[in-house]
Amino acid sequence: MITSSPSGAKLYLDGNMVGKTPYKHRDAKASFSNTLIRMEMLGYETLNAEIVKDDDVHVGAVIGGFFFLIPWIWALEYDSNYHYQLQPVSPDHPEWELQQANRPKSKVERLIELKALLDQGILTQEEFEKEKKKILEEDD
Repeated sequence: MITSSPSGAKLYLDGNMVGKTPYKHRDAKASFSNTLIRMEMLGYETLNAEIVKDDDVHVGAVIGGFFFLIPWIWALEYDSNYHYQLQPVSPDHPEWELQQANRPKSKVERLIELKALLDQGILTQEEFEKEKKKILEEDD
C-alpha cells in the first residue's frame, strides 16, 4: 500500500500515472529490482522516491527455490506499506508561481473578479447577476 499525507496525490510508478494515493501496489518484478515513485499534488512539492524489492522474504518462492532454481529471483518482496509526507510549496519555491497559476479559483475569487468587471463597466448589471447565479449554484 502506498499512501501519502495528504491523501489524493497523483501517483506515478516508473513514470506512468497509476492513480491517486492511497494505492495498492502489486508487481511481478524480481528481487532487488526497484520502482521509481513520483507524487504530485497542487500546493505541494513534487515528491520523488524509490522502493526496492528487498525488504520481506516471500516464503513460497523460497520453498520453490529448493525444487526449482528460478523462484529464487522472486524470493524477496516489497515492504507492505509505504507512507510519504508531502511538503507544502512555499512562496520562494520555483513551483509556487506555476502552481498558483494552475490552481482552480474559488467561488469567492471568481465573484470578486466578476464584481470588478461590473465596476469597470465591462459587464452590465444583468450580465453580472446571471454569471453570479451560475457561480453560486455550482457544486463544490
